[in-house]
Amino acid sequence: MPALELSRARLPATTEIDVVDEFGDTRRQAIAAERALTVYLNKREIVTLMTLGDDPEALVVGYLRNQGLLRAAADLSVVQVDWEVEAAVVVTGHLPEDLEARLSTRTVTTGCGQGTVFGKLLDQTDLTELPATRLTQATLYQLLKNLNAYNETYRSAGAVHGCALCRQHDVLDFVEDVGRHNAVDTLAGRQWLQQADSADADIFYTTGRLTSEMVLKVAQMGISVLVSRSGVTQKGVELAERFGVMLIARAKGKHFQAINAAGRLSLDAIPPRPPRARAANQEARS
Repeated sequence: MPALELSRARLPATTEIDVVDEFGDTRRQAIAAERALTVYLNKREIVTLMTLGDDPEALVVGYLRNQGLLRAAADLSVVQVDWEVEAAVVVTGHLPEDLEARLSTRTVTTGCGQGTVFGKLLDQTDLTELPATRLTQATLYQLLKNLNAYNETYRSAGAVHGCALCRQHDVLDFVEDVGRHNAVDTLAGRQWLQQADSADADIFYTTGRLTSEMVLKVAQMGISVLVSRSGVTQKGVELAERFGVMLIARAKGKHFQAINAAGRLSLDAIPPRPPRARAANQEARS
């Protein structure tokens, strides 16, 4: 098999502009970059993504992978990004036989930048059975602590979401982009393009909401624990129950809300209740 033609068209994730603050002072401020990238698969225009441009090749491959438009990394022969024309060209040896049917059905998902899901992927039931990964409360707290070292673009510029592939409390890979769906697609693309340790991830972390799109994409990556500092949606919970994904929502500090966690979450580090919570709990029991 010929070597993959892969560009390295990475751009800075932030740029600087002049702003006037509340004191009337003018200063330079870092802001998140946002660039349009139109994806072509075997000369067929698929979608235009809005992205930071930090790792565009991985984003494009992960997007096509998560949409079910690419079968395997070995099928890829070209992944080339050209920012002058704002285009990404992907060439594969195998296209889905029902490509046109898939592209004719599009669901615009909730979330930053409005993600898209083609071909009724939300209805699919043929995912490989996921491992029933277990998690302890102490491990979750350590993971949240370790994640504090990341979010570089968010700290300097804001306006982005972050996602991470983790193995228990260890962070294996972390990506930020203007939408959480872009960040998860980039991580999925890196799994294929790098064949790195991230392939052994058993927990996925996101700063965004746990929507149907997030649950589906994480399940496609073979991961059954999804953690977020934000909340959940009804469809996200329904898909988590269908695919066997444990959700850990609103995970900040010592607080979290576990969903679909029976037999998989060990509460081995229960924190003391705040005084008001203790009083309310005692009153409820009386």
